[in-house]
Amino acid sequence: MTTTVLLAGATGDLGQRIARELLRDTTDDVRLRVLTRPGSTGATTLFGDDDRVEVTRASYTDVPALTDAARGADVVVSAVSGTRSVIVDAQRALLKAAVAAGVPRFVPSDYSADYRSIPPGSNRNFELRREFAADVDAAPIRATSVLNGMFTDLLTGDAPLVLFDRKRVLFWSSADQVLDFTTKDDVAHVVARVALDPEAPRVVEVAGDRVTARQVARTMSELTGTSFKPQWAGTTGTLSAMAAVMRRTSKGDDTFPAWQGMQYFVNMFSGDAQLRHVDNDRYGPARWTTVRDVLATRTGAAPRSSVSTPA
Repeated sequence: MTTTVLLAGATGDLGQRIARELLRDTTDDVRLRVLTRPGSTGATTLFGDDDRVEVTRASYTDVPALTDAARGADVVVSAVSGTRSVIVDAQRALLKAAVAAGVPRFVPSDYSADYRSIPPGSNRNFELRREFAADVDAAPIRATSVLNGMFTDLLTGDAPLVLFDRKRVLFWSSADQVLDFTTKDDVAHVVARVALDPEAPRVVEVAGDRVTARQVARTMSELTGTSFKPQWAGTTGTLSAMAAVMRRTSKGDDTFPAWQGMQYFVNMFSGDAQLRHVDNDRYGPARWTTVRDVLATRTGAAPRSSVSTPA
């Protein structure tokens, strides 16, 4: 059976990975329809040579054009990234078009920790997702959200949790709070499997690894042969207050300013955004990429070859 997938945000980092997983050799016959804005050439450059990919153009402000783009699709997968104008406004238009076109399923661009129970005002990006989720739940369409914790890839880049030079691993409030991590590649694998499953549930929770800051410090010590220690950086309440001050004084509308990263750590270390119903078996890869694997790549050490079994 052929499954036609309309993928929004396919030229982005995660979107490209999802497209790759959908087109990977599989028993399913996939037709991938990539949505791009009029005038953009990125999608054609990336996918123009693959006869399984159709590039279709429509503006998110043009619902009739979006509806035409969605017509005949079995599922719309959103991998767009941004703030309110994208996560709420653009996705609302995409959802409206999917319903108008008679598309049976929709996968919103969540791909995060569990935003459903965080305190109001504690995380801008999470609250935008929660706001849009209310629209999804009210729409006459079957939807599936993928929740995966933090992208593990960020541990070696944008998320200053591991201080490699200082040999410290930061934590707030408790070094023993369980943190959920999944790599972008593993998330893309799950999203592709969800897209091809007409019986996928409303929410899919996965975690490539579940570790504490104390465990991360122990892992870094093992990988480097030098002692890494957990470093208390304050309470989550203090970090939340600092993020609020930075937000009030910041300019612009960046997707991931420094204060947004602080808000993410508040929700993770408070436990408010912890995943409660992780199910790695239904859609997961044969082997999940662990925190140790990612840190080993950063340090040049050899990762373990055993299969990760998140708690």
